[in-house]
Amino acid sequence: MEEEEGIRDNKNNKNITKDGSVDCYGKPALKETSVNQGLVILGFSGVEVNLVVFSKSVLRYSHAEAAHTFTTWMGTVYLFSLIGAFLSDSYLGRYLTCLIFQVIYIIGLIALSLSTHIFLLTPQGCGKIGEPCEAHKPFQIALFYTSIYLIALGNGAAEAALAAFGADQFDEEDPKERQSKASFFTYFYLALNLGALAAETILVYIEDMGQWVLAFRICTLSSIVAYGFLLSGNLRYRRFKPCGNPISRFSQVIVASFRKFNLKMPLNGDQELYEVDLKESERNGMRRILHSNGFKFLDRAAIIMTEDMKLITTTTEGKSTQNPWHVCTVTQVEEVKCVLRLLPIWLCTIFSSVVFVQMLSLFIEQGAVMNRRVFSFDIPPASMTVFDFIFTSLFIILYERLVFPLHVKVTKREPKLPSALERIGIGLAIASLAMLVAGFVEQQRRKFAIGSLEQETSSLSILWQIPQYFLVGASDAFVYVARMEFFASQAPDGLKSLGIGLSLSASAMGSYGASAILSIVMRITSSSDGKKPGWVPPNLNDGHLDWFYFLSAALAALNFGLFVVCAKHYKPISFEKRDRETEMRVLDST
Repeated sequence: MEEEEGIRDNKNNKNITKDGSVDCYGKPALKETSVNQGLVILGFSGVEVNLVVFSKSVLRYSHAEAAHTFTTWMGTVYLFSLIGAFLSDSYLGRYLTCLIFQVIYIIGLIALSLSTHIFLLTPQGCGKIGEPCEAHKPFQIALFYTSIYLIALGNGAAEAALAAFGADQFDEEDPKERQSKASFFTYFYLALNLGALAAETILVYIEDMGQWVLAFRICTLSSIVAYGFLLSGNLRYRRFKPCGNPISRFSQVIVASFRKFNLKMPLNGDQELYEVDLKESERNGMRRILHSNGFKFLDRAAIIMTEDMKLITTTTEGKSTQNPWHVCTVTQVEEVKCVLRLLPIWLCTIFSSVVFVQMLSLFIEQGAVMNRRVFSFDIPPASMTVFDFIFTSLFIILYERLVFPLHVKVTKREPKLPSALERIGIGLAIASLAMLVAGFVEQQRRKFAIGSLEQETSSLSILWQIPQYFLVGASDAFVYVARMEFFASQAPDGLKSLGIGLSLSASAMGSYGASAILSIVMRITSSSDGKKPGWVPPNLNDGHLDWFYFLSAALAALNFGLFVVCAKHYKPISFEKRDRETEMRVLDST
């Protein structure tokens, strides 16, 4: 109670956020009472990294069935991020969304641990590579799928809300905090990589020894600890109010614009379009968006006709209400425009995820038929992804402190970090280079194949794959971080989670896109009689994996060109500056 009164007494304090965020009492947040909790969730990576091995060793799945299970599950994880983002922005708020779905996530991990311990590891001691378990009953398989999809729902739906909620802790209207907000997405991604690195090393070793239950229990414990960290900052977090169903608001703009399809646009532009006054926008906690010239046909939704005036009423509190199916505010129209402008950028970033998925599949298959012996140790092909996480983490840590200052010193340019769009473009260009390098390595692998082409293993060391893993990691670091930052900054206040969810869904589309491209290539390059095995056959020496990599490089280069065109024509969102001291007085009066 004393804390609440202290916040009320600070209503004239200038050290308050200006981006519309509020504290746990619904008051404009004070900067000194706001914190951000960084969460590193190890549990998800522990399930993800060896799901294919678990499917083969425990469930007795074939290579194709295990790969299909993994790609479908991963794609679903990212699609669930859109569901979480929708609920977060519309009804629950970002913080409550994180709390609810991380509980579902923990329940899924507990269910996976219990079902594995009780039903799946039979006979005792099975589950190691080369020691598969017995066949399972349908209800046992159903328990397994229920648990992993609860994990997918809990992690996927919470991830977009968690990223947006973390970004909420920084005031976009404050120059210093705006820069910190950009760094937040970098370190958010770094935390994900460090969690995956731990899973790739410690948990992979435990799981390869057949200790699946122990590994899943470690995942569960880490998730419970992370949930405790999330709860610990409850009183100090900044929040944004949910703003209602965006699908309904978007539909209202479309319907209202079609109702007035035959009307001419006003000569004075946005001056004759309907918008709520500044005090009312401050009351609902959302910044007004300035009118833009693109997609002018939608502006008709904000034209006020004579009959529309009868539908606009003012309450005793001074709040204006109107029938949104007849007339919409400029801000509501601009929300639709923002999403439409983001779609081309979103489509162009999908291909970077296609390349990343190939690292998790084809790169591993390529490494499996190379010389994996280094000194007296055989490197598991899947463990080569450790180099991706190591290089990515080092690159993120050193970029702003070493790489960028060195670039400024050499080029003698103004010390200004590249924009989010520029960094996405750099990442897409590196993705094309990564596929080229992978193609050249594959050519060398075939050249050094032992004996004849009938024997698939090559004498070329698996360490030759390090450059392609490094390039894919650098590409993903550029694109993932910048894409998340860009979508969060360019989404309206009430749609930040949806913007990040849209960013994450590009990874889902990349998973499906990689499978589709491979299927199309195999259908074209193979024959039903088996005389033409295709570019990516079971025995890689019979095909041309290098040609597939070169095709991927060409598609990535084409995608990069399309992105440059879209980025040059992109018009950023413009928010109207808000007076937070006035807002505090308005809120106190209500």
